[in-house]
Amino acid sequence: MRILYLLIPMALGVVGVALWAFLWAVRTGQFDDLEGSAHRILMDDDDPRIPRRRAGTKDDKSLSE
Repeated sequence: MRILYLLIPMALGVVGVALWAFLWAVRTGQFDDLEGSAHRILMDDDDPRIPRRRAGTKDDKSLSE
């Protein structure tokens, strides 16, 4: 029975920390855009990651010779 005097305040402390973390996340906007990241990964980028060579540059002429 004495262990309950230790476990109940510890459980209330854990619940308090979890509640504080949840309220902090809501106030700072962590849950504002839940689907944005999921959709962003599916969209193609318009600009290529590796720049292409332009036609008529010195590198293109040396390759054709």
